[in-house]
Amino acid sequence: MKGWLPLALGLFGVAVGILWTLEGLGQISGSLMSDSPVWAVVGPIVAVAGLAAIILGLRARGNRPS
Repeated sequence: MKGWLPLALGLFGVAVGILWTLEGLGQISGSLMSDSPVWAVVGPIVAVAGLAAIILGLRARGNRPS
């Protein structure tokens, strides 16, 4: 059960990062973040951080003793 938290947070980070990127690029409208270049930059950063957390979580789960 050691690596489940980074996996869950990483998955959440990737999803939020993609959402923020699409809103910043104007692909999703209806919020204050739509067409805002700040979110087009912050979104990919959050998504990459989420991917890093997923990789760390997978490594932690892979190092389990048999």
